[in-house]
Parts: sequence; C-alpha cells; structure tokens
Amino acid sequence: MSLLQNMFHKEDPQVYLRKDAHLKRVLTVRDFLALGVGTIVSASIFTLPGQVAAQHTGPAVALSYIGAAVVAGLVAFAYAEMASVMPFAGSAYSWINVVFGEVWGWIAGWALLAEYLLAVAFVASGLSSNLQGMLGTVGVTLPTNLANPMGTAGGFVDLIAVLAIVIVFLLLSRGVSAAAHVQNVLVVFKVAAIALFIIVGATALHPENYVPFIPEYRVNEDGTAFGGWQGIYAGVSMIFLAYIGFDSIAANSAEAKDPQRTMPRGILGSLLIAVTLFVAVSLVLVGMNHYSVYGGTAAEPIGFALRNAGHPVIAVIVQIIAVVGMFTALIGMLLAGSRLLYSFGRDRLLPGWLGHLNERHLPNRALLVITVLTIVIGAFFPFTFLSQLVSAGTLIAFVFVSLGVYALRRREGRDLPEATFKVPWYPVLPGLAALASAFVFIGLNKDAQIVAGVWFALGLVIYFAYGVWHARARRAVEAAKADIEA
Repeated sequence: MSLLQNMFHKEDPQVYLRKDAHLKRVLTVRDFLALGVGTIVSASIFTLPGQVAAQHTGPAVALSYIGAAVVAGLVAFAYAEMASVMPFAGSAYSWINVVFGEVWGWIAGWALLAEYLLAVAFVASGLSSNLQGMLGTVGVTLPTNLANPMGTAGGFVDLIAVLAIVIVFLLLSRGVSAAAHVQNVLVVFKVAAIALFIIVGATALHPENYVPFIPEYRVNEDGTAFGGWQGIYAGVSMIFLAYIGFDSIAANSAEAKDPQRTMPRGILGSLLIAVTLFVAVSLVLVGMNHYSVYGGTAAEPIGFALRNAGHPVIAVIVQIIAVVGMFTALIGMLLAGSRLLYSFGRDRLLPGWLGHLNERHLPNRALLVITVLTIVIGAFFPFTFLSQLVSAGTLIAFVFVSLGVYALRRREGRDLPEATFKVPWYPVLPGLAALASAFVFIGLNKDAQIVAGVWFALGLVIYFAYGVWHARARRAVEAAKADIEA
C-alpha cells in the first residue's frame, strides 16, 4: 500500500479481538461502576469546586458542574455504543482506527494519552495537597523543596505525588483483578466521606452566601471571566476534567465480562452517580463560606470549610478518607493509560516492545513507561496548570468518538456486531455531542490551547517519522503470514 493508503487504512476489528484475546475478561458491571465512580469522583470533587467558585462562578459553581455533565452525558452515549460493539483495549484510539482510519485513530489516541498523563499527575497533585493540608493541622510539614512542584512556592519536587504514583504502579503490576478489588473497597469509603461532608456541612450553611447566586459579570486580572453566564462557561471548561472517568472504563473494555451488557451500564451509571455527588458538594461548599475565601485554599477547600465551621476532627476524617480515596482515580487513570500505550505498541505506531504482555498476560512495560512519565509531570508541574490541560486532550477525543457513531452505524450488523445499546435520537445527538465538546474546548484558557497545539504537532511528527512506516511494515508481515497459512 502507498503512504496515503496506510494513513487511512481501517483496521480489521477481528485483528484487535485476536491480539487482545490474551487479556483476561474478568471485570463486571460492579467493577466498572467502581472504576468509573472512583475515577470521575476523584481529586476534582475534593479540590476544584472552591477554585472554580472563587475564580469564575461564585455560588453558581453547581451550574458549571451540571453544564459539564450535560456535555459529558451526550458523549457518554456515544462511548457506550462504541464500547459495546468494539470491546478493544485503547478505547477511542482503537475505535477510530476501525471506523475512520489509522491517522485519525492516532490523533484521537494521542489526545487521550495527554489526558491520562496529565490526569494521573493532576490527581496525585491534589492528593498531595489534601494530605499536606491535613498534616499541617497537627504541625507536620514537609521541607518546602519537597512539598511543591518546581517553580511553585520554592519547591523542587512534590514528593507525596511521586510516592502515590509509585504505590499505584506496584498494585497494578500485580494484575487488574487485584486492582479491581482494592478499587471497589476504596470507592465505598470515598463515597462515605463525601456523604459525611454533605451531612455535616449542611448544618453550617449561611443563606446569604448564595446571594447573588450568579454574580455580576466582570473580567479577572488574568483576562478570564468571572460571574454571569460567561463565568459559568469558564467554569465548565475548567472542571470538565471531572467527567473524564468514563473513558477509563472504555479503555479497559478488552477485560470486561459480557461487554455489550457491562460497558453501557458502567459508563452511564457511573456518570449519573458522579453528577449527583458533584452538585451536592458544590452547593454545600459555597453555602458554608463566602466563595471568595476559597481562592486561597490551595487544593483542599473541603478540609478548609470543615475546619472553619468548627469541625476539625471531621475535617481530618474526611481528608484521610479523601486521600485514600484518590488512589481510586490513580488506579483508573494509570490502568487506562497503560492499556492505551500497550495498544500503540501492539499496532507498532510506537515501539513494539510497549505491546508486549508478560507471562501473566499483563502489559507491564507500557505500565512502567507511563508511570515514569506521570511522575515527572506530577512532580514538577503545578496543580492549577494541569487542570485545564487534562480537559484539552479529552475534548478532542470526545469529538472523534461522537462523530464516529455515524460511521459505526453503517457497519453494525455487517462486519461489526449489532449494538445492544444505541445512542438515542440518532442522528441528532452524536452531532450535538461533538459540537458541545468543541464549544467547551473553545472556552479553555489560551495557554491550555497552545500547549494542546504543541502536543498535537509533536504527535504528528512522531506519526510521520516513525508510526506510519512501522505500522505499514507490521501489516506487510501479517499479510505474508496469512498467505503462507492459506
């Protein structure tokens, strides 16, 4: 095939099913609900509501969470149909490779790789902030150079973030079943901590803190919007990363039992649970204190709110559980990222040794590489900078998946199975999901958009310098083997 033909080559879905057959299908609906809730309801719920309220929305932060949930919900329908028809490792990367072609699959997968790298670093940073805030109440502090990322408040490396990622790596290297059991237990504790905050916080609400619910619009010193619907829109873009967890479910669909049943239920069910918790936490948080005070609470507004309301013991309890619970998000994102990197190696778009499975049928080489990369990012980049960068890569992938439903429908019942779950209101809803994702992307700050542009430029350089040629060679070898066997 010519270079152009290779770029737009649509992978045979049977190839992915055959290559992923060594991955053990052990995950159930309960596992995926825990994975989704554990990933979606992660550092974002314990960290971002206060920041968004202070910087953009005021008391109306719950509206930003609802707006982001609407967009995520539209995309989740597309994810559910895709995952039920094509239960491959790599989620959007593999799906787009099948329905649109290799170069488009690479772009979508490269976007997701940015998501996972940054999301793991973001959650580890949030975990560190909460743990340090909790330790600070009892007089325990880390040396400045080990407490903050490089260039932030005199820091050099965030040591706690590094240790958290290493712990999760060691757990995942033992297998997905062990990780799933730990995940299920931790999610229960985390939801309990959130419920405790909501119940206790509801006793310390001050109605005047909700007035005006949507403050008057103004422009912040950094040029971003505060108040009005413009501020709510800016808030949507900032906290959209909170809803990316259902992608981590899809990335592990090659390890799902009965994927046509488990994938839609896991994706849609976890999103519904998450939005309920996000809205409740946001409303309680801004009712306990005037939203402006949360601008200086770093990444632990919930602990601050409880201590300020006279509940220091409960603050410690909630934050201990929150810190432990954040490991669920690290498990979900690192697991999904390693499966994506494995998929790149499987297809030779990156070095083939990344697609190697060890004697226990685990892609631990890919897991090690993504662990090292996230340690570097999480240890040396500040929390607030990471939050919008996570959303940038995710939104690009969401556009591809939403539009991919149109190509998928034409092949269902032919060379692809008929979906047991279908996106409702087709063909309107997939297009609306793509437009909504693009609209949120436009609302990201300019720095995030510029960094995203640089990331995609780098991805295209790697694809044309390495990926397309090695993928072409792989297909030639596979075709020769098929001819010999025939």
